[in-house]
Amino acid sequence: MTASLPRHRRALVIPAGMAMATALAFLPNTAATAAPADAAPAAVSADASSLSYVVNVKGGHATSAYVKKAIAKAGGTVVTSYDKIGVIVVHSSNADFAKTIRTVRGVQSAGATRNAPLPSAVTADMGAPKALSAAEIARAESAAAAGQDPLQGLQWDLPAIKADKAHEKSLGSSKVTVAVIDTGVDDTHPDIAPNFDRAASVNCVTGKPDTSDGAWRPGAQESPHGTHVAGEIAAAKNGVGMTGVAPGVKVSGIKVSNPDGYFYTEAVVCGFMWAAEHGVDVTNNSYYTDPWYFNCKNDPDQTALLEAVTRATRYAERKGAVNVAAAGNENYDLAADEITDPVSPNDGTPSDRVIDPTECLDIPTQLPGVVTVAATGAKGLKSSFSNYGRGVIDIAAPGGDSTRYQTPEPPATSGLILGTLPGGSWGYMAGTSMASPHVAGVAALIKSTHPKASPALVKAMLYAQADATACTDPYDIDGDGKVDAVCEGPKNRNGFYGWGTADALDAVTR
Repeated sequence: MTASLPRHRRALVIPAGMAMATALAFLPNTAATAAPADAAPAAVSADASSLSYVVNVKGGHATSAYVKKAIAKAGGTVVTSYDKIGVIVVHSSNADFAKTIRTVRGVQSAGATRNAPLPSAVTADMGAPKALSAAEIARAESAAAAGQDPLQGLQWDLPAIKADKAHEKSLGSSKVTVAVIDTGVDDTHPDIAPNFDRAASVNCVTGKPDTSDGAWRPGAQESPHGTHVAGEIAAAKNGVGMTGVAPGVKVSGIKVSNPDGYFYTEAVVCGFMWAAEHGVDVTNNSYYTDPWYFNCKNDPDQTALLEAVTRATRYAERKGAVNVAAAGNENYDLAADEITDPVSPNDGTPSDRVIDPTECLDIPTQLPGVVTVAATGAKGLKSSFSNYGRGVIDIAAPGGDSTRYQTPEPPATSGLILGTLPGGSWGYMAGTSMASPHVAGVAALIKSTHPKASPALVKAMLYAQADATACTDPYDIDGDGKVDAVCEGPKNRNGFYGWGTADALDAVTR
């Protein structure tokens, strides 16, 4: 399934025509809300033709006066500079800004981060998620087993990775923080509040950190995506609602999605840099960096975006963070010789372009060092929508699927993934967006068990402890007699499941 509009690229809306036994929290068309206080002047006063750019120079030094002068001469205004990695965020209404600045001595690459002009601060109601009904909550609560949170019986995904057994040994350490780099997190939710790390939370939408109180929260009409992800990772085991994979660790919100639902490069870079500088142990990334689904190295704009995000992810890992990312929901073989991308640029005029996925990368998903996660359903098979690819997928975890395709065992009733929603409610979503936080939670449990482990060691243990899962062959998920995807590779390293399915119990016992 290919999204054609700017949305949370790693969460999937299951078509309404598919049989669903329970409620589905969907990803609405995101809506614009008032910009954060320190971002509003730039956004509101931006010229109608002003774009945002990243300019990459040698890292480790302050931006030279020569480059600053050249930026200004080319019609650019520096928004912020990440000197440690040599990435400068610039606004300019000069259509030739990138072309001009690339010729400047000391500039290694530069490119526009978007095709659409910088947005103004406006408001528009574009929809709302559908939460669990009071009746559904009451039924789940009445059926809850002793020692479980009230809605845990609906979470087939926890036993699928042995998280329920892991919780008998450890809930994770409060000294470990997972940053949800996403659409914002509602830290007032009763399942999130006990574990929320305010000091590691921020709004990075403009590319510059906004640390005002609550800036990390989604607006009233913005997407619930980040809040859902946060609950999957660390919803507290507190007698309320659901239980996260690592209910004893901390979770922070790093908001990088703008009011229109785009995850632009400058915001993503800011997000990783903030995580790196604020002691984050794991980052979860359930999105792709707009406006290009794949960023091609032979395009001067796209290669600059690729370089900027690569520098940021590598810096975050050097500072101690394990970066986990969702593989995507188009049932693409990311190891294929070519892929047709029909949605890029998604903030301009997209066209069908044929790309080589070894030269055109989905970022941050395909970047070196990033843990790439595929999704599975309630039967343990690759989700119908999940991207795959031998040598690309590192690990698999529950992301849900159509209940018709993969029906869970009772008392669970939906093949989707339960999560927290803004305003204190709960609901279902599906996508590799939901698989990635399961792996982020397991990585947090490993870090809790081995507090001195480096990111490289945490990843090595994550893969070694995964339950080897053989290829599904033939893979005919909808039962129509046609093969829907082809898995290649051995049981312990294949294109559908990577090293295998994440194992939370091993994470706290080995």
